[in-house]
Amino acid sequence: MAVLSNNNNNNSAVKQNHLVITMQSLCKFYEMGDQVVRALDSINLDFGLNDYTAIMGPSGSGKSTLMNIIGCLDTPTSGIYELNGQNVAEMDDDELARIRNKEIGFVFQTFNLLPRLNCLRNVELPLIYAGVAPEEREERAAAALVKVGLGDRITHKPSELSGGQIQRVAIARALINRPSIILADEPTGNLDTATSREIMNIFGALSEAGNTIILITHEEDIASYTHRVIRLRDGKIESDTTQ
Repeated sequence: MAVLSNNNNNNSAVKQNHLVITMQSLCKFYEMGDQVVRALDSINLDFGLNDYTAIMGPSGSGKSTLMNIIGCLDTPTSGIYELNGQNVAEMDDDELARIRNKEIGFVFQTFNLLPRLNCLRNVELPLIYAGVAPEEREERAAAALVKVGLGDRITHKPSELSGGQIQRVAIARALINRPSIILADEPTGNLDTATSREIMNIFGALSEAGNTIILITHEEDIASYTHRVIRLRDGKIESDTTQ
């Protein structure tokens, strides 16, 4: 499969000439009774073009909150979050929905495909919401499936695919709007070791092609495929290392 590559190669340098995400003094606090929970506390992070990053940390460390803010599913209590130069922290719900659809592709552990639709129809769904014409939708969805090695499974339904193939359909759907960022939440959590390796190689190839890949994982072997590992604890950055 042409899209696959070995992404543990140290020659695959992360290009930092263009910052996709900038976060400065970013905080997210929740009030729970008389207590204030500091889910994120003064986070400073940049993500560049081609950045391939794993976010790790124990339960309650803030990694899901950080992912939700990066994905424009939530807004910070204070601080700066800029996505391709746009101040996301000041956007209203309609603006957040627009930037989610345009800039961000999501990949989930549970795949979230519609069982009655074939691969092509599942992948083209975001384009329907974006108002893209049917002919262009089909062309782009087919191209995305070819990109993840499923050109021969376009008419198959999810029940006719393996777990790894289903996740590749989900990745193709995440790519369909040509986002600058792909966010993946435990994308290999339901897959065996060999299939997980395959999926991580796809993410690596997408990073090399220009996408910024950010994923949450609790598995050290999965994080080892990325170029950078950010570890959170108690809402703060415990470490931020390249590899």
